[in-house]
Parts: sequence; C-alpha cells; structure tokens
Amino acid sequence: MTFEEMAEIHAACFSIGPRAWTAEELRQMADLPGAVLVPGPGGFALGRVMAEEAELLTIAVEPSARGRGVGRGCLDGFHRAAARSGARSAVLEVAADNDAARALYVEAGYTVSGQRKRYYARADGPAADALIMVCDLT
Repeated sequence: MTFEEMAEIHAACFSIGPRAWTAEELRQMADLPGAVLVPGPGGFALGRVMAEEAELLTIAVEPSARGRGVGRGCLDGFHRAAARSGARSAVLEVAADNDAARALYVEAGYTVSGQRKRYYARADGPAADALIMVCDLT
C-alpha cells in the first residue's frame, strides 16, 4: 500500500472532525524512530513505540471494508509489532462520539484512562471530547 493510497483512505475516514493526514505527513510519521506501520487489505494502523509504551496515532479502514475485521486485524498487528519492539502497553485517543472505534478498542482490551474536554473541533457542531484509552500488551 502506498502512502498516497493510505492518504485516500484516511481522507475517507476523517471527512468530519480532525483533518485527514496527507501522504507526505503519513510518510514522515512512518519514518520516525520507533514507527510501526501495519497495512491491511483496505486499511492501516500507524503508531510508534517509545520505551515500554506504544501510541496508536491513527487507524483507518476504507468505508466499503468496514465490518469485515480489517480494523481489528490492523490493530492486532500493531499490538504484535509494538510488543516485539518492547512495548508493554498501548495508548490512544479517540473521539468520544466515535462509537465504532470505541467498540473496536474495548473489544481489543482498551479501557478509558482519561478525557480531554472539547478536544476535537467539529465544523458542523460542538467540539467532541477525546477519550484516552490504554491497553496492556503483556
């Protein structure tokens, strides 16, 4: 999967809310020390490992591929790669109103550890809270 394809998928997923990342931004993130990029059929996960903690920066699945386990496969791949790199836990943030993503994360073992009020600006309404979620990788 190319960075351009990843940017197209990201744009399809983030048309409302946070701005989608460009191909160049995705490439730069993937080139950072500790970066973990897990492509899947119609989706990808991108994060990084710092010491014993992994951070999931973004996960995106083509709308037509949702509900088929693509997101879970990318997330599981991210967890495996992060653990191989020494991470003992993973952290992410998700919009509190993103029910599908929150369900995926809870199913994968994440729990809410914090909240940022009105973190995600919305062009069509009030800002959404961000939930900080953590998962044990051991």
